[in-house]
Amino acid sequence: MTHKTIFSGHLEFGTVRSFERMQSMLEHRIENHYRNVTVLKPEEIFNQEAATLDIARHIAQASDKEWRNTVDMLQFIVQYAIAGEMSAWMVESGKVIKQFHIEPKSDKTAVQAFLQGRELVKESGKEEEARQVLSRAIDKFERHAKAYERRGYVNFKLKNYDDAMYDYTKSININPHAAESRMGRSLLKLKTDDIKGAIPDLAECIKSSLPLQPIFWQARRIKGECHLQVNEFEKAAFELKFVTKRKFGTEDSNYKWCKSAFFNYGKALLGLEQYPEALEAFDAALEANENQKEVDNAELLLYRGLTLQHLGKTGYKKAWKEAAACGSERAAELLAQAS
Repeated sequence: MTHKTIFSGHLEFGTVRSFERMQSMLEHRIENHYRNVTVLKPEEIFNQEAATLDIARHIAQASDKEWRNTVDMLQFIVQYAIAGEMSAWMVESGKVIKQFHIEPKSDKTAVQAFLQGRELVKESGKEEEARQVLSRAIDKFERHAKAYERRGYVNFKLKNYDDAMYDYTKSININPHAAESRMGRSLLKLKTDDIKGAIPDLAECIKSSLPLQPIFWQARRIKGECHLQVNEFEKAAFELKFVTKRKFGTEDSNYKWCKSAFFNYGKALLGLEQYPEALEAFDAALEANENQKEVDNAELLLYRGLTLQHLGKTGYKKAWKEAAACGSERAAELLAQAS
């Protein structure tokens, strides 16, 4: 029996010597241990000139044995790497039944400095220390894309926006498929009001991630919101339609944004004059779980009233009255004009 498998990742080996040593030992291992029964083939994944392993996305049907051998092969390979990560999923009927994630964990200074810096990033008040440790990882290995990404995040939190832009861009230049760096740079651009500049990074983030990953849906939602802000209603609706159709579990970071996604989807549909669909979206937003990210109910009721009015349905005045009671001055004005 075979299953759909997906592999994605990027590993840096630092020196040609380390890379060639790994290749030599791997060749023997593939022939004698795996008997050439693997999903990934060395000639498909290695970049000899750059001394890297690079898989933007590899999808293949694989048996359990091929999966086990390939996972074991990657775990062997990562011992020689100095930076990067690898992930893999086995999927059946759209559900993940197996997955793994690996990264270098050797005693090399660059490896240990990155791991330490990444943990410090999670601790409030340790931003400066985290930045120093991540800088040490970069000093030891200049092509450490993940260290640049984490340092970019720290600089973003510290409001060092120019430094954050440098770090995110450096990470992307090293590994163009780094979804986290694309997301970080897009959020930085939004912070500095460069909405149109954020959209290409969000598009690349979507392309570089998988629907199995929360970041994929985060990027689609934010990209839809960006299109909405510049009145690109059709593009906004395209992205947000997918997001609102996705059922997120409560443990998924996207779950708390469902109410917001429905509200913005409704606004995009209203802009496209697709009034019945817009009303459905606004109603879905009203019914969304109260523990989700707040949407201004005054605004939501205002837009719902406008949609009802366009549909020629009764109830729009009631919606505006409720919106006005929640503090919407625009709803109060519309209600007065309609009286």
